[in-house]
Amino acid sequence: MQHNKLMQETLSAVPMPLILIDPEDRVIWANRQARDLFGESVTGLHYAAVLRQQMLLEAIERTLEDAQARSTTYVLSGRQNEITYRAFCAPCPDLNANPGAVLVSFEDISHIEEATQMRQDFVANVSHELRTPLTALIGFVETLRGAARDDAQAREKFLAIMEREATRMSRLVGDLLSLSRVEADEHMRPKQAVDIVALVATSVTALRPVAEAAGAVVKLNAPSHRVVIQGDSDQLQQVFSNLIENAIKYGRGQAQAGARVAVSISVRDSGPYGPFAQVEVADQGDGIAAIHIPRLTERFYRIDAHRSREMGGTGLGLAIVKHIVNRHRGRLRIASETGQGSRFTVEFPLEA
Repeated sequence: MQHNKLMQETLSAVPMPLILIDPEDRVIWANRQARDLFGESVTGLHYAAVLRQQMLLEAIERTLEDAQARSTTYVLSGRQNEITYRAFCAPCPDLNANPGAVLVSFEDISHIEEATQMRQDFVANVSHELRTPLTALIGFVETLRGAARDDAQAREKFLAIMEREATRMSRLVGDLLSLSRVEADEHMRPKQAVDIVALVATSVTALRPVAEAAGAVVKLNAPSHRVVIQGDSDQLQQVFSNLIENAIKYGRGQAQAGARVAVSISVRDSGPYGPFAQVEVADQGDGIAAIHIPRLTERFYRIDAHRSREMGGTGLGLAIVKHIVNRHRGRLRIASETGQGSRFTVEFPLEA
């Protein structure tokens, strides 16, 4: 009896669902996590009536027969998504210390499955993004060596396209390296004192040729004093330049000759973590449908893939922005309505 109680108390302390099955194929004990998962009436039932998935049923049956530990996967459908468990079947004495029982533990590995899927998707997206310009470059090289060898006009046309495609690949590789560095440093908060007024002004100045070429007008509304936060100046510069350049490229309405971009910097006295600085980049373009907004910071997500590629976009810019903002303990907010333009706002806690 004492052994029975000690074993139950010990198993109950394990922070994962556990089910104990006796040699007669009955569930003789389940901890609180298992009862939450499979129901309060699980005890006393045949294990097949509880678990119902063939791979796990076979694993339990074989462990009951040969007393050898083995594992398999067990998938439960939740209200919003599937939860994947690693079900481990191990030979174990029953509550009375008699041999022949099997203890089944369920380890939630959904995060591992999700990470694996993300890596697979990432590799597939990178391969796709590189394959298109590489195919074009190979085709143009073959043409220039063959039919267009002596055609000066065609040669200049093809070389211009090849330059554009090579530049696009270079930007993609650069963004991939940048994303990798940002993700590696995301949990290390920077300590440098940075004046974001100076950084935003520098970004606006640096992008002036891009704005002029696009027929865009960028107006900066900033305080005359310094606004200092703890940050990485290079990464913050990347955030501001990315948001402003996006507004220049994609913030033009159908009836406009060029984008009109308003960049404003302000300080707010109170937020969830005290005073914070706010940088807003607003355009008067066609806006973004609500269905797209939650996914804009996903890698390679594009509303209009063709237009983005034509503009030289890699689909990684806002993903990089999100990770940099996270590293600075800040927040990125996106507000837009179709036909009403868009506002991208980043907020950072002020230097303590």
